[in-house]
Amino acid sequence: VTIMAMASRMMRAPRHLSVAMRARALSTAVPLHEGKAFSASVHGSRVSMTKDAKGVVTLMLRRPEKMNALDMPMFVAIADAARELIPQRDVRAVIVHGEGRAFCAGLDVKSVMSPATAAANMRKLLERPHGEVSNLAQDVGYLWRRIAAPVIAVTHGVCLGGGFQIALGADMRISAPRCKFSVMEAKWGLIPDMSATLSLPELVPKDVAMELTMTGRVFQAEEALRLGLVTTIAEDPLAEARRLADDITARSPDSTAAAKRLLHAAYASADDGRRLHLETELQRKLLGGWNQLACAAKGLGAPSMLQPGFINRNASWSEEEELDAETEIAAMLHGESAAA
Repeated sequence: VTIMAMASRMMRAPRHLSVAMRARALSTAVPLHEGKAFSASVHGSRVSMTKDAKGVVTLMLRRPEKMNALDMPMFVAIADAARELIPQRDVRAVIVHGEGRAFCAGLDVKSVMSPATAAANMRKLLERPHGEVSNLAQDVGYLWRRIAAPVIAVTHGVCLGGGFQIALGADMRISAPRCKFSVMEAKWGLIPDMSATLSLPELVPKDVAMELTMTGRVFQAEEALRLGLVTTIAEDPLAEARRLADDITARSPDSTAAAKRLLHAAYASADDGRRLHLETELQRKLLGGWNQLACAAKGLGAPSMLQPGFINRNASWSEEEELDAETEIAAMLHGESAAA
C-alpha cells in the first residue's frame, strides 16, 4: 500500500520533480557485473574473486600446495581484496573459502620468520599505518567488518591460527563436518593478534576463550558448533553458503547493511582501535623473548636436545606490574589517560 501510494504521488507530481527523482534513482544505482572476475593484479596468484549476477562475491584463497598458509603475499592479497570490496555497492554477500585440501593452515612460519626477512616482515605486519584502525596482520580478519554486505567463511580441512582468525572475523561460518580448528598461537609462545580480540569475545564466554587460547588445542567442527564458533555444519559447506547468500540477496540490501551495522555495534564492548592496539602491543612484548623462542624451536621441529627449556615468567607479568598494566589497559579501553 505504501509503495502504491508513493507511486501515485510521483505520477501526480510536477513533471520536473518526477524527472529529478528518476534521475536521482538512476544515479544511485550501481549495475551488477554479471559473472565478472575482478581479481586485480595486486592480488597476484594468492586470491581470486568472482561476482555472480546476484552480487554474490566468491573470494578464494589460492595457495593450495601450502594449504593456503599465510605468507606475506597472502596477507597483502587478502587485505587488498577486502579493501576492493568495501566501496562496491552492488556486492550483496561475500563467500570466503580455500582452494584445495584446507581453508587455511595459519601462518607460514618458515616463510614469514625467515632470518633474512623476519624483522622487515614483522614491521610490515605489526606497524599500524597513520590513521588506520588495524595493521596488516589484523586487516585479514578485521576488514570483513567494513564490508556492508555479510561475509560468510566456508571452512574445510583445517582452519588453524591465523586462518581461524580470518574465519572468526567473518559474519558467519559454515564448516565441513571433519574440519579441524585451533587458536594455535600458543604453540609459538604468542597470542592471537589478527583481530581475535574483537571476534572471540563476541562468540564465546571468557573462560572458553582463555582455555582455547592458552592450550592451543585442536578441536573438531562439532565442538566448534557447540561452542558457537561456527554457525552451522554442512556436508557441502560451499553449496550451503551459496544457498544462504541467495536467501540474503532476496532481502533488501539496505536492511541487510543496517542489520550488520546494528549487530556489530550491539556486540562491541569497546572501541575497535583500542582493542586491536592492545593485542599488538602485548604481542610485541612476547616476540623474541626466551620462552617464545623456546616454543618456536619446538614448533619448527628442532631436535629435542637443541630445544631450550622454559625459564621463569618475565617480571613484567608480576602482580605489581599486572596491576599497573590492568589500570593502563582499562584506561586504554575506555579512551582515558592512564595518568588521569
